[in-house]
Amino acid sequence: MTFKEFMDKVTAKNPNEPEFLQAVKEVIETVWDAYESNPRFVKNNILERIVEPERTIIFRVPWMDDKGEVHVNRGYRVQFNSAIGPYKGGIRFHPSVNLSILKFLGFEQTFKNSLTTLPMGGGKGGSDFDARGRSDAEIMRFCQSFMAELYRYIGANLDVPAGDIGVGAREIGYFFGMYKKLANEFTGVMTGKGRTWGGSLIRPEATGFGVIYFVQEMLKTKGQTLKDKRVALSGFGNVAWGAAQKVTELGGKIVTISGPDGYIYDAAGFDAEKIEYMRELRASNNDRVKDFADKFPGAVFHAGKRPWGEKVDVAIPAATQNELDVNDAKALMANGVPCVCEAANMPCTPEAMEVFMKARILFAPGKAANAGGVATSGLEMTQNSMRLSWSSEEVDEKLHGIMRNIHEACVASGTEKDGYVNYVKGANIAGFLKVAEAMCDQGIV
Repeated sequence: MTFKEFMDKVTAKNPNEPEFLQAVKEVIETVWDAYESNPRFVKNNILERIVEPERTIIFRVPWMDDKGEVHVNRGYRVQFNSAIGPYKGGIRFHPSVNLSILKFLGFEQTFKNSLTTLPMGGGKGGSDFDARGRSDAEIMRFCQSFMAELYRYIGANLDVPAGDIGVGAREIGYFFGMYKKLANEFTGVMTGKGRTWGGSLIRPEATGFGVIYFVQEMLKTKGQTLKDKRVALSGFGNVAWGAAQKVTELGGKIVTISGPDGYIYDAAGFDAEKIEYMRELRASNNDRVKDFADKFPGAVFHAGKRPWGEKVDVAIPAATQNELDVNDAKALMANGVPCVCEAANMPCTPEAMEVFMKARILFAPGKAANAGGVATSGLEMTQNSMRLSWSSEEVDEKLHGIMRNIHEACVASGTEKDGYVNYVKGANIAGFLKVAEAMCDQGIV
């Protein structure tokens, strides 16, 4: 079978799922040679099995608003692959959520979790619920209704969900409380929990911290550090907040953040006060960056635009999938940006990625660079199993080590003959090989 024949077959089985097909094409194209050169993989038909979720659960979520009106949303859990451990991946609440997006995220999560070297499989879930404008009581009722169905399919040794877009500490608390009531047990079935009931220190910042640790490692290959580097950052959630905090600690300067209303440019960079205000706004479900610009006069607001036209040293897309397109990529290259690191899941379109790869710049895919969040979730699972609580320094040290190891794995599998490190290829191959070997070992199941 050729690669084209394989993709034609996957496309026919998964029509109207563009995000999922995009993710499959990006991964399988880079691992194709590694697959074909291993007779064991071919004999076990690993590729066709690895792109098919082990289980897809779709359910209705009825809930009542504060006026007594009944609403119905759709809930999902895609349990993609458990070859190396229990399913692990976040729950996303956003109007854009559909099966294609969750299958793409679960597929990517499988290889991301593999790269961490922790025993975690891949999964993802969510709902098309929109929390904007909803009261705390409405969000609680929705989360409880969602968990009233999901609890049947998850567990500490089966499937351990976490947060994602639209699901933070508050929602995790409501999920966990309902699970505990229905299952009549207190186990580490969720990660991202509160510190007083099993959560891990630095978990909210972990994805952002991990991204910057990965950027550090990339820059080291060029004999550089983050000190005095100007960094363009998109997004406004925990990932962006954590990244802003770590860049500032390491002597770099965050000059942009963005939200659905546009982006702000702040030539002075972000200090501790600005980063804390950014966190406060997001905690209150306010993602309008214009409010940030109104508070800090030096920040210039650009309505309805993205930050990729600014001249910076490092660009970090940290918002959502396909947010950085080919025109954005060309703008970054025109300004001579030498390093782009994905902090969101698949934030660059395939055409944008092609521009970066052709320019031979430092470019890291999200499955490698943003693995710090799920890695720290894995560390939370370990603490729960051992009934221990590590200090923030211990967790941070372990996170830093994991990100360093992921970078080394990408270099080992992605270095080309001319010395260029193809991080996309390296991440995909390193993540794929571990999962494929485990699937072969476990037979046709």
